[in-house]
Amino acid sequence: KVTQLLQNYPNSFNPETWIPYQPNQESEFRLRIYSGNSTLVRKIDLGLKPTSNYQTTERAVYWDGRNGSGEPVSSGIYFYQLQARLRSQAGDYGQARKMVILK
Repeated sequence: KVTQLLQNYPNSFNPETWIPYQPNQESEFRLRIYSGNSTLVRKIDLGLKPTSNYQTTERAVYWDGRNGSGEPVSSGIYFYQLQARLRSQAGDYGQARKMVILK
């Protein structure tokens, strides 16, 4: 298996969403959310995560539709990017997907 970033749900959403992922090895993970014009909106450091399934609402990354200052973001297209520093192989992991906020 390979590490995977899955589609957020629900998509489109208002005001909250869950972002599932599935690491294939223990790694340090972080999630970054960007606006449609590539401006960083929010950083979520997930820390060290073991190989597991992070797809349910109890385990997936939760985003409340707010920026790093706690303000609600506007309607539009956003991108989320999962990054990991892989321990057992050279290099890092990174994958991005698109989501839509409708208010």
